[in-house]
Amino acid sequence: MIETRYHDSVNVLQALTASGTAAPFDRAAWYALLADTGLVPLVAIASDADATAALALTERDRRITPLRNWYSFTWRALAPAGAAGDRLLEAIAQALKSRGYRVTLEPVPGEDDSAERLARAFRKAGWKVTVEPCDINHILFVRGRSFADYWQTRPGPLRTTLKRKANKVEVEVLTRFDLQVWADYEAIYAASWKPSEDQPAMLRAFAQAEGAAGRLRLGIARADGLAVAAQCWTVENSIAYIHKLAHLESHKPLSAGTTLTAALFEHVIDVDRVALVDFGTGDQSYKADWMEEVRPRFRIDCLDSAQPQSWPPLAKRLLRRTPS
Repeated sequence: MIETRYHDSVNVLQALTASGTAAPFDRAAWYALLADTGLVPLVAIASDADATAALALTERDRRITPLRNWYSFTWRALAPAGAAGDRLLEAIAQALKSRGYRVTLEPVPGEDDSAERLARAFRKAGWKVTVEPCDINHILFVRGRSFADYWQTRPGPLRTTLKRKANKVEVEVLTRFDLQVWADYEAIYAASWKPSEDQPAMLRAFAQAEGAAGRLRLGIARADGLAVAAQCWTVENSIAYIHKLAHLESHKPLSAGTTLTAALFEHVIDVDRVALVDFGTGDQSYKADWMEEVRPRFRIDCLDSAQPQSWPPLAKRLLRRTPS
């Protein structure tokens, strides 16, 4: 018999994410950082004698969404593979009708079957489900290359820029958290072209924890002693994740960001020997210079037609599908 229940604490996820998680964004520690920002967890769990599955969610006005923010590259179910996990996910989907009329899950990856699996579970539970791309993910499969081999495949203008500007700045790649370097990063970010950070304290706490675990790759570029570019990467399970990067617009002619990015690529490829580099979500044009492939991220929108609140959005769906 499958039992479903809800929790308002992410501590219940510790056992599910203790080892072998696919990404930083699947760990209980990540969800704890999100909860510390003020998000209220709604952890939906289903279990039987042999297995347990969970969805880390939040709810407002009977609309249920993932427990995530803009730092999260992905969101997915925490469930065992195979038919046993599928049954547990279907049980969670069925139970969620008592908590909300709409469940919208994003950004869900498709390459590991996460999107299809969740959509199937909600459909079997009777929800009206749509699946559509909501973002993209630029990646690089290293395929055993050295950095030198990889670099020869980059666009000519990018290689020329590095050749001309590399000696304009000094770069350092740290594998530990450094308070002064992080303060430099925050100052650069605040002065950069990027929008203001939603939760800078969360990102700092994440970097500190990743540094303690040996997963942090913190890059800094300096010109005449002044920090002009900084980047935060992590390395885990043979994957390098590019979390944040920023440079001073006032020193843009130095191309310090390009020099620092190349140094970090060289480190994760030649030293860490990763198999994949993940540049997160977003279709910024500069990412294509460094990466070679693109993967979609999906939005799974589920409406319970038995609840009147779902009728207006269901009608809008129908109108979009009706030919003019």
